[in-house]
Amino acid sequence: MHLEGGNSLALQVMDLSCVRGGRLVFSGVSFRVERGQLLAVTGPNGSGKSSLLRLLAGLLRPQAGNIRLEGVGEDEGAVHYLGHADGLKSAQTLRETLRFWTTVYQQRGRVALESDLEEAATRVGLRHALALPVGVLSAGQRRRASLARFILSERLLWLLDEPLTSLDREGELMLGSLMERHLASGGIVVAATHQNLPIEAHALINLGNRQ
Repeated sequence: MHLEGGNSLALQVMDLSCVRGGRLVFSGVSFRVERGQLLAVTGPNGSGKSSLLRLLAGLLRPQAGNIRLEGVGEDEGAVHYLGHADGLKSAQTLRETLRFWTTVYQQRGRVALESDLEEAATRVGLRHALALPVGVLSAGQRRRASLARFILSERLLWLLDEPLTSLDREGELMLGSLMERHLASGGIVVAATHQNLPIEAHALINLGNRQ
């Protein structure tokens, strides 16, 4: 898979500040991430790692500063955000929930095929669970199911908040493989984490001294 988007694809953040509940979380954050690069965001609890990703996803508004995703048209669905909630419905089977999210992601008229669902489930190690209700899956399996949505979405920018949560060592290696494949196809990954990521980051920003 080769993701669409110009060769100039880049995430540009300039002098970003964040205030939550009247408290300055961080200020003066600037960075640039190019096509095919992984940025790791680190820092202690409360330093604003999750807030930064939510700002990048457009779920929060910055107190100051600018965020720009270059090389992407305004009408393109370019961002996929993985937060602490998995966005899965427990009563649906894994196949049903993946089909639902694939329908949500289709913005260019491409119809989701059954083979797409099976390939995504296979790549995260869950093909055997496609007929099972999501509610019976373990925490690690639910995390894998959330990651399967990234495969189906084909978005340029992945925003991962503590992506290793609930994953065992095999799951961490699987995540590393997904990230490598996404970067190789021309995507960008920004991952907030307090753990070592399964692949080496191209750049790192520590929010611990940004207040």
